[in-house]
Amino acid sequence: MDVLVIGGGGREHALCMGLMESPSVSEIHCAPGNAGTSIFAWNHDIDINDSGKVAALVKANGIDLVVVGPEAPLCKGLANRLQSEGIPCFGPVAELANLEGSKLHAKQVMQDAGVPTADFQILDSESNLDSALDKFSDNPWVIKRDVLAGGKGVVVTSDRDVAKSFIEESIASDGIVLLEAFLPGEEASMLVVMDESDFVTLPCSQDHKRAYDGDDGPNTGGMGAYAPAPIVDDAVYSKVIERIVEPMHTWCSNQQKPYRGVLYVGLMIDSQGDPYVVEFNVRFGDPECQVTIPLIQTDLGEMLMATACGRLSETDVGFIDAHSLTVVLAAEGYPGEVVKNRPIEIGEIEEGWINHAGTGIDDDGELISTGGRVLSCTGIADSLAQAKDVAYAVLDVVELEGSHFRTDIGSRAL
Repeated sequence: MDVLVIGGGGREHALCMGLMESPSVSEIHCAPGNAGTSIFAWNHDIDINDSGKVAALVKANGIDLVVVGPEAPLCKGLANRLQSEGIPCFGPVAELANLEGSKLHAKQVMQDAGVPTADFQILDSESNLDSALDKFSDNPWVIKRDVLAGGKGVVVTSDRDVAKSFIEESIASDGIVLLEAFLPGEEASMLVVMDESDFVTLPCSQDHKRAYDGDDGPNTGGMGAYAPAPIVDDAVYSKVIERIVEPMHTWCSNQQKPYRGVLYVGLMIDSQGDPYVVEFNVRFGDPECQVTIPLIQTDLGEMLMATACGRLSETDVGFIDAHSLTVVLAAEGYPGEVVKNRPIEIGEIEEGWINHAGTGIDDDGELISTGGRVLSCTGIADSLAQAKDVAYAVLDVVELEGSHFRTDIGSRAL
């Protein structure tokens, strides 16, 4: 089959690489793609938030399956449009994509389904902000905008002035904002591929959100990740399935249109090994995708198509017994205003590989940086320590002026 991957980041490059290894896949298209996907896929520079243009591209190229990477097209109804035209789509319809599109909606769903999550308060222009801040003052304040904000909609701070300012700005722009109780513990991510027939959990991973070593600096879209995450042992895993995944699968399957795609479950594991949901995303995480896709032993194209058609239960999904780790190379200035269009030099890679994210080709045919997170260097091995060595060895052969990366990816487990 021919497959179209929607998106142009490291996640989409990882998906394309996985599909390239799939016996069921003959040709890969990517929209808009990046310099990395252009090596083995047909890149198409179209507006991926315009479902009509995506549908036209699918028909013009005889594409059999669409795999949606980012959340925005899903929230704008891309899956609805494709399904209405009989085109299999891996990614939920807009009504279910709202689990990521609205933090308040996700909280209400969790309350209805009995899924453990942090207490919260809805604030608007009529709220007493000082009283609300006092209520949650024992820990850092957690404030979440109720909109898609490109990874910049959450602030966790112990600075009251910063908290109040972000609340006021969010209310001014969005009308409401969520103030949550702080959940202590250790974070982990579980990617759950699901349709109405079944669900499959991919190996749990851990992302490193802060920009600098030792979890210091501002939040980012993710500076590296590894899988499997030891924090999710057998006991914790059983609790996550029983208390979170099964209730959410039941809820998603009983909607007017069932969930067909991947549900990203952001977890907080407390000191007692009890899991709570920090957030839901309706797509593969980035960089979590880069470390989980390589661990799938099953034909990836077959699994994604089965899910898009509501027959995941007919697919036997297996995983290899290995560890993977990826390190993000970020452009100068990231996560603030970044310097773009600088040349990237890549030497010879002996083991591991590079997932392209913010990369492009200039008029002279040279590889350049085009975004904040430029690429991620990924290794896979029999142990996490070996996978880390491989990933950092790949990073050593990359040159990008002004770039930075974390040196401690995987340290929580190691």
